[in-house]
Amino acid sequence: MDLGYKGKAVIVTGGSSNINRANVLAFAKEGANVVCADIDDKQGPKVVAEANAQGGGKAIFIKTDVTSQESFNMLIQQTMKEFGKVDVLVNGVGWQESPWRLFMEQDKATWEKMVALNLWSVIYGTRAALEVMIPRKYGKIINIGSEAGRIGEFRQVFYSACKGGVIAFTKAIAKEVGRYSINVNCICPAGVIPEKKEHASELSMTQGVTQDTMSEEMKKMQVKMYPIGRIAVPADVANTVLFVCSDAASFIHGQTISVNGGYSTL
Repeated sequence: MDLGYKGKAVIVTGGSSNINRANVLAFAKEGANVVCADIDDKQGPKVVAEANAQGGGKAIFIKTDVTSQESFNMLIQQTMKEFGKVDVLVNGVGWQESPWRLFMEQDKATWEKMVALNLWSVIYGTRAALEVMIPRKYGKIINIGSEAGRIGEFRQVFYSACKGGVIAFTKAIAKEVGRYSINVNCICPAGVIPEKKEHASELSMTQGVTQDTMSEEMKKMQVKMYPIGRIAVPADVANTVLFVCSDAASFIHGQTISVNGGYSTL
C-alpha cells in the first residue's frame, strides 16, 4: 500500500534512539524527506546515514533542544529552508529516570526535567509546527504518549502525569486545529526496548537496556506482561505512526491509540 509519503517533509524529535529511530527509518523508506531532530549529535547522524542508505527520501540531522521554544523555532525554520514545508511532526522525545523511584523519593529537579522533556517539548513542538501548518491548511502531528499516561504506573508517578498531560493536550488541540485540515493524534506504546545496543543513544531512557543484552530471565518476565506473547520492537510503533500520519487516515483525529500487545485494554 502506497501511503503517499514521497516528497513529504517529516520531522521526528528524539530520532536517534529506539522508537523514533524506527520512525525516521520508516518515513525515509516510504520516500519522505526526514529531519532527525535530537540533542545527541553523535548518534543522530548515524541514524541519518542509515536512513539515506535505504535509497528512499532524503534524511538530515538537526541538533535540537526540545526543552527550548527557541530551539524548536530554529528547527522549523531550518526544515523550511531545506524542504520548503513541514507536513508531519512526530513529537517523540520522552524521558524517565532510571532506576525508577517512588514519588516521595524524587526531588524537584527530577520532576522539572520530566515535565520539560515529556510535556513542554510537545507543547513547544506543536506550537512551532502549527505556525507553518495553519497557513497551508495541512499537517499531521503525532504525539508519542505512553500507556503510563492512560493507566498510571507504579514508581512512575511524574512520568504518568506528564504523559497523561500529553493525551489531554492532544485531544484539546485537535478540537482547535481540525478546521485547518490538521490531524493531531497520540500514540501510546507500552514498554518498547531497542533490539540492539547500537540502536539507542547514551541519552535514551532505556539506559542501555537492549534486547540483545537482556538476560533470558528478564525477557521471559517481559513477555509475561503481554498477552500477544512477545516483546515489542520499535517497528511496531513506527508502522502505526506511518498509517496514522498518512492521508489514508485523515478521519482519525484527536485520538489516543495504544500499541501495547494487550498490556492494557482501556
